Amino acid sequence: MGKNRGRIRAVGVGVSVVLLVAGAAACGNDDKGDKKDTAKADSAATASAAPTSKGPEAFSAAGYRGLKPAMAKDAGLATGALETAPVSLLDGCTDFVYKGGPAPDKTRMDAEAATEARYKDLNAKADAARGKSPAPAGTLPPGASAKDAAAAAAGSAAAAKDSAATAQLMADATQSIVDMWTARETRDKAFLATGRASFAATGLRELVAPAEAKTAEGIGVGSSVDDLQRAYGGKGLQLAKSGKYELPVEGQQGWKYEFTVDGGKVAGMAVANRDIKCT
Repeated sequence: MGKNRGRIRAVGVGVSVVLLVAGAAACGNDDKGDKKDTAKADSAATASAAPTSKGPEAFSAAGYRGLKPAMAKDAGLATGALETAPVSLLDGCTDFVYKGGPAPDKTRMDAEAATEARYKDLNAKADAARGKSPAPAGTLPPGASAKDAAAAAAGSAAAAKDSAATAQLMADATQSIVDMWTARETRDKAFLATGRASFAATGLRELVAPAEAKTAEGIGVGSSVDDLQRAYGGKGLQLAKSGKYELPVEGQQGWKYEFTVDGGKVAGMAVANRDIKCT
């Protein structure tokens, strides 16, 4: 009987050991599961915190913010990249700024309209006047009367008056051309830092970069002329008569990069096709 009791105790102890081991294994497995779940959660959190941006878009002739060379005005507005109210109508082009850009300046736009109207009027009159040549005064024949002499003198005075009026007209027309250039420069300076898109009747003809934009080579506002030369000197960069540095766009006839420089640094940049007329 004593032996049986000893055996029963041994079996009981064995069962207890087995249960303890099983319980420990289960706890161990639970701990491992918890650790795996925690690791997965940490991994997911890390992934969600990781930046997904590929960096700022490069400014290029291939397109910027969905805007592409020769794109129709309505298509350009449909991209959502531009404000919908024009900021300039000078020369017959329609200009818009990027979203968040400055509001239309009515005072400047009214001045542009007045300058352009005067330019068109004076130059139309000057063109017409160039087609008219004053009649020659002629020479009085021998024995001409005093009446003939008086008529000839009146004719000469009228011709001189016409010539003076024509000369003044030509001078005014020339000044109106200067005024138009000044109006264009004023507009360009107004949007040199904020950027703009200029549409002709046939599509986008000029895209001015905002101040924060950079080309794929890292050139942007604040880059030095030396930086500009290092990036594009071997690709056809030239200093134009306008004072801007120009670089032809490969494979896009008529299109050029234009870099405005002030104080030895890039102050603005654009891609444009000046062969495309506004109207």
